[in-house]
Amino acid sequence: MIGGLVVVVALLVTRFYGDGPEMPESISLPDGTEATAFTKGEGWYAVVTKDNTILIFDAMTGQLKQTIAIE
Repeated sequence: MIGGLVVVVALLVTRFYGDGPEMPESISLPDGTEATAFTKGEGWYAVVTKDNTILIFDAMTGQLKQTIAIE
């Protein structure tokens, strides 16, 4: 039982001990835009702005791909 507990703790420590997700070094937002949230997917990342807009960028090039207005 103690061995099992040690294994579980070891797995949790090794699983959660990492560098975390890769973040872009910098993000160029349109002028006057203030970011409030950030999320990353496979091949893209998104920034939610203070004026309720979602900006979706290409992860490789950093170019703005899509803009979504939140109503």
